[in-house]
Amino acid sequence: MNFLDYFQHYPDNIQQQVAQLISSNKLVDYFKNKYPTAHQLKSEKHLFEYTNRFKQRYLKNAPKLSSVGYKKQKDLVQNALGTHTFKRQQHGGKLKAKHEIAIAEQLKCAPEPLLKMLIIHELAHFKEKDHNKAFYQLCCHMEPDYHQLELDLRLFLVLQKQGLSFYDK
Repeated sequence: MNFLDYFQHYPDNIQQQVAQLISSNKLVDYFKNKYPTAHQLKSEKHLFEYTNRFKQRYLKNAPKLSSVGYKKQKDLVQNALGTHTFKRQQHGGKLKAKHEIAIAEQLKCAPEPLLKMLIIHELAHFKEKDHNKAFYQLCCHMEPDYHQLELDLRLFLVLQKQGLSFYDK
């Protein structure tokens, strides 16, 4: 697998830095220094509460969050690490709406800042459906280090694919 597939939309200088980090076998050291431990949000209940705190802080007027859970993903290059779904159901004479967030199961052993970045990303879809300028501005409002954390999340996926992840499952 070409790990640079995770970074294909980044500028050439970033791709070169990533390639150097991977080829010099310094990726584990990078993570041990920057993110020494994994998050402790193993249950879906704790994940929901964690996510809902961000929703209440930044998106008070957005619709209620129905569920947040971990979901098994096969190919993280082709499939999303997280998804936000909006469902409407006719229930008797009422129209019920549900907002659900699914997080890739591979992130059960990720560092907390990387999980937070993905949750922020999915919550931003409550307001902005497309990945446009307004979407990324909202992400950066909720998490000022959003872009660095997104890059680090991609590096984390490389770490996992190489079988070098040292975080407990």
